[in-house]
Amino acid sequence: MSVRDTLVLTNRSLTKWVRNPAAIMPALFMSVFWLALFGSSFNPTNLVSSSIGSQLPPNVVSQINSQIQAQMFGGASTYITYLVAGVIALVVVINLGFGGIDIVLDRQLGFLNTLLVAPVSRTSIFFSGVWQNFTKAMVLALATFIIGLILPDGLKLASGFGPLSFVEVFVAVALLTFGFCSAFTAVAFSVKSIDSLVGIVNFLVFPLVFASSAIFPSSSFPDWLKWIAEVNPVSKAAEAVRLLIIDGSLSSSELSTLEGDLVYLLAFAVILTLLGVYVGRRALAPK
Repeated sequence: MSVRDTLVLTNRSLTKWVRNPAAIMPALFMSVFWLALFGSSFNPTNLVSSSIGSQLPPNVVSQINSQIQAQMFGGASTYITYLVAGVIALVVVINLGFGGIDIVLDRQLGFLNTLLVAPVSRTSIFFSGVWQNFTKAMVLALATFIIGLILPDGLKLASGFGPLSFVEVFVAVALLTFGFCSAFTAVAFSVKSIDSLVGIVNFLVFPLVFASSAIFPSSSFPDWLKWIAEVNPVSKAAEAVRLLIIDGSLSSSELSTLEGDLVYLLAFAVILTLLGVYVGRRALAPK
């Protein structure tokens, strides 16, 4: 693999992306939609206020809401604080899935065929697809984090949250992103049409997100779904991020959980990268 070839091809794709705001804005709107609209209108604590709030003193309603936040949402001060980790994972996974459309277009327009007859290694071509979509997803993840911070009653960081916590948040997100990026890039190189890619992505992405603790805690799931959520890498990433933004200074047990989540995500990223390289190289091999 040539690093120079990989960087040149990656830069080409990212330049196209930056010059096309129409490709960026829908992803940012998705973050705003989930945090501002879903996070506010579907806040479970609002149900208490609207249903029995008029029958109880305000201080009692406040105590009930605090207990719901503590028991269901890990002590998050607002539902959006709990939701941010899940929305980052959701935005990343969805955009990685559909990010392969550019790769399919390169095949249909003949650019990929030109690369395949040029002195460029198949591995460089594959990793250029990985790095371009990884970079896009990480930019959107950071944008989602910032959107959460600036929303009214939005993301409230724990008092112990510092620069190291910020780095650890995005290490967890990066591991999740790289694993899925390798898998979806391999899928994009393997299909021949955008319709096929969209069908596969829709089949994979939404079960991944909604069979996880990204939006709601897995404690509310039926038993058959709980074990799926527990091994879902989306849940592991969301759990790691929530530990850092909600608790800040971690206890020894929480630190152990965080380390376990990061090791799990690292193994996930390595395994899917190896599988992605294998599948991608086979898809790019001469027929």
